[in-house]
Amino acid sequence: MTASTAATTLLHKGSGLQVVVGLGQSGLSVAHYLAEQGYQVAITDNQENPALADKLPATIDIRQFGAIDAELLQQAARIIISPGISLDNAAIAAARAANIPVVSDIQLFCEACTVPIIAITGSNAKSTVTTLVGQMAADAGINVGVGGNIGVPALSLLSNDKMELVVLELSSFQLETVTNLGAQVATVLNMSPDHLDRHGDMLGYHQAKHRIFQGAKSVVINREDALTRPLVSDSLPRLSTGIHAPNKGHYGLITDAAGQTYLARGTEHLISADKLKIKGRHNLLNAQAALALGELAGLPLESMLNTLQQFAGLEHRCQYVATVAGIDYFNDSKGTNIGSTMAAVEGLGAVYAPKDGKLLLILGGQGKGQQFGELSPFINQYVSQVLFIGEDSQQIEQHLRAAGLSDEVSLHQCQTLEGAFAMIEQVTASSLSQVQAVLLSPACASFDQFNGFVARGEHFSQLVKQLDAVSQ
Repeated sequence: MTASTAATTLLHKGSGLQVVVGLGQSGLSVAHYLAEQGYQVAITDNQENPALADKLPATIDIRQFGAIDAELLQQAARIIISPGISLDNAAIAAARAANIPVVSDIQLFCEACTVPIIAITGSNAKSTVTTLVGQMAADAGINVGVGGNIGVPALSLLSNDKMELVVLELSSFQLETVTNLGAQVATVLNMSPDHLDRHGDMLGYHQAKHRIFQGAKSVVINREDALTRPLVSDSLPRLSTGIHAPNKGHYGLITDAAGQTYLARGTEHLISADKLKIKGRHNLLNAQAALALGELAGLPLESMLNTLQQFAGLEHRCQYVATVAGIDYFNDSKGTNIGSTMAAVEGLGAVYAPKDGKLLLILGGQGKGQQFGELSPFINQYVSQVLFIGEDSQQIEQHLRAAGLSDEVSLHQCQTLEGAFAMIEQVTASSLSQVQAVLLSPACASFDQFNGFVARGEHFSQLVKQLDAVSQ
């Protein structure tokens, strides 16, 4: 259908048009939801032949593909934008300038949802904490919906008419068009530079993330990260998490005289770190965040601790793959920004440091405008070998060198994961090698060489298995 044909059709159908921009999973869920609500719906997408077009409701006959149709947007009563579409897109910007509301599927969801929402965002660990809180709720016998930026589009959760609680993972892209979310409990887990190519700078990124606190009834903050603290009333119930001993009623870590570390609430030792399947200090922070969110949502502590003890983490997030020739291999392909990689290097590095071990770190991909020099102190402390892959590998090396990388850290340009594994065999063959673990935590997007972080992580794991087969 041409733009002029679309315009003619609108004249016959009247006003109140809802235009969905972007036909991914969230856009498809919006189209179905609005059609079921009786709205007049149109859809536009940059792709000539969107893969999900044949799954649209038959009642949606205005379909503008091949470019985002600026003329169509100007006729909208409301625009529902998919997370992958920037607000700076010329057609979107023109519609906003004409005072046409632009919202996300999350806005539609929170307006329709009648049960409490636990809302979770952050630069890193969103999926881990969201999944863990969802499991805690389910194990406590609560009919819970888990979705948003993880797996199930939020609007699809509304089909469960027995749902008692919702746990939403929210990205900065989703949050930048949300107003007054009104969550039962909301958190920004952590903040580090990410998506600066989209948000412009850290201020824009910070502002997008902090929209999660609008209308929140309670909040969880990270004591170690001032950027997670909301500018909302101090009278709101709030709990904090951190790596140090907590104040009364809050969460933290306590180490006893024997050197054993415990998750703690105030002075109460809740569970020892060695009883958890998830490892590393970053995962101890994730565990605390889940407990704090669950507490403010009314989940029973004993049940949450039982769930936590059984939780093994998520694929591609500091996931143990195998031990080959005495070296442990970890897949952290989900580490797509420097903050995530910092956490992985520090968390795993601290496990091997007491044994005089070092990490071999694989970095690289699409850098998204980040400044990689911030990784240098962590690499200097815990890493002996850095292997670079991907599109921005040369730039990443330059950033690290300029930031004072130690001469004791060896750097290797490998282009691909296959090249990295050839180098791994070479550098670990030396009897002087300190490498006790190989960590894929690229701090970059994967789209230069893969169709996503999952494909990158699966390829890494496959190469580990091949290496294991050869070594036996």
